[in-house]
Order: sequence, then structure tokens, then C-alpha cells
Amino acid sequence: MRTVVLENEHLRATFLPDKGTDLVELLDKARGIDLAWRSPMGRRSAVPGGAPDPVAAFLDTYPGGWQEVLPNGGAPCHYRGAALSQHGEVSGVPWAYQLVDEGVIFTVETARFPLRLTKTIRLRGAGLEFAEELENLAPVEMETMWGQHITFGEPFLAPGHRIRLPEGVTVIPHETAIHPAGRMVRPDRGAWPVVAAFPEGTTDLSIVPERGGPSDIVYLHGASWYEITAPDGHGLRVDWDAAVLPYLWLWQELGATTDYPWWGRAYVLGLEPFSSYPTDGLAEAVRNGTALRLAPFDKRDLRWSAQLLAASGGADV
Repeated sequence: MRTVVLENEHLRATFLPDKGTDLVELLDKARGIDLAWRSPMGRRSAVPGGAPDPVAAFLDTYPGGWQEVLPNGGAPCHYRGAALSQHGEVSGVPWAYQLVDEGVIFTVETARFPLRLTKTIRLRGAGLEFAEELENLAPVEMETMWGQHITFGEPFLAPGHRIRLPEGVTVIPHETAIHPAGRMVRPDRGAWPVVAAFPEGTTDLSIVPERGGPSDIVYLHGASWYEITAPDGHGLRVDWDAAVLPYLWLWQELGATTDYPWWGRAYVLGLEPFSSYPTDGLAEAVRNGTALRLAPFDKRDLRWSAQLLAASGGADV
């Protein structure tokens, strides 16, 4: 697969334009630590969006790291005559790209929806700045789910790492357990970070759990930035336009899934800004009123950034 690397004295970011522009490395050079999770499946060529299994089309080629998600978030669904696969479809197809000063411009058009997405990424000191434009190419209104599937793993991620958010964030648990062995929180809304735990007590969502904890996903509303840090303060800060992506998905898979697809090998935490929820696909997001709507030939801009944090807790240069 073609590879695009953006690199300076602070960081190295590696993207796969032949596989959805996945960011598969975010190396903090000062510490020699890669913050992006690496899936045990490794890097594999993309499977066509029409693969017989719409879940495996994503999971079998999922390298970890970060993905652009459009037009469907989470589970496969059918909407307006289109069959949409897991997190389909831009994360599983090649994008065109052009190198520019201190960065790269990626472009893709979806096959099953009339959408064009252009993404410009530039190095800015110890961080990356993203400028994106989503365009409806049709003379009809379109609904979509748009998100950033950002995951963290070892060697960076460890029990006791902290997640910091602004004040006033609401926690919206997924309605049902995503794992047969149970879940992390009870299905009751609460205020970040301490919420009702399952089956009893409370849990502090701001503390990364030990390996082996329950798999779960919750949706956070009211955030436009987060920081995830080690005990000494080093880590990453992500800022985004919450008017476009008002929900932050917090997903954890800590080794509890001992069957397909993880076989007990995944210790991963996702902190994923999204336009909509839940992870049940676009049809459900339309039903609950959170789907992103684009008028005929409309365009939507999105600005977001990812900045390495120094051990003092402040941003690296």
C-alpha cells in the first residue's frame, strides 16, 4: 500500500491513502512512543465495500490507529436503498492525494452516497491540523454520519492514564450491552466523569481501566476537546468543531472479547468525535434525530487538531 509520512523533529505521522487515509502511526519522537493503537490483525489491503460480510469488511482490514468514518457509523444498515457496511465506506477505499507544503491533501468520493470529502493535513510544531470539506453532490437532501475513529493502545495506553474533558459533559450510555459478559456502566444518563456502574456502585470514566475490564461504549455530549495523558502528563490533546461533531464516543475493549475479532488480544481505548450516535448505524441516527443533514449541493467544513502534550501537562512546542 502507498504510504504518506508527515514528519518533523517532534513527531512522525504515517497515513495509508490506499486504505482510507488511516493514520497508523503517531510517534512522539521525544519519548519514542507511538500513541496510535496497532491492531493484532496488522496492515492488510482493503476489502471492497461490497464484501459478503459487512462487518468483516471493516474488521478484517482494521490496522488500528485512526480512521475517517463516512457515511455510516458503527453497525451495518440499509438506508434509502443503499447497503452500508461497518463504519462504511471511506475507511475501506483508496483516496487520491497531493503533497503540499508541510502537509498533504486527500480526496475521495463515496460510491453509494453522492458525497465528496477533501481533507488537508498539515504539520504544526508537535501537532497536526486538519481542514476538511464535505460536499453533497446531489440535488436532494442527504443524511450521513461523520466521525473520527481515534484509538489509543500500547505502548502508550496503560491503566491509570487519565481522560480530561471540559466541565458540563453528559454521559449517554449505549442502550444495550455490546458484550455478552456484561458492561461497564448502567444504561442511565449521568454527568462526567463518575456514573452508575454495572451492576452496582459507581465508576470513574476518566481513569483508564485495568486489562480484562468489560467492553462498552458510551456517548459524551458537550465536549469540544479532550486530553488523554500518562501519570507524568505526557499524551495528546484533540480539539474539534463541536457544532459539526457534537458527540464523543468513548469505546473500550480491554481483552474481554475472547472470540472474533479480538481473541483476547486487544487493549484499546477509543475517543472518537462524531456527528451522531449510536453505533447502530445511520438509519438509527436518522431515527433519533442526530444524523448530519446536508441540503442539496451543500458543503460542510470541519476543523480539528491533535497536539502532543509534554510531561508537564502543557503542549509540546
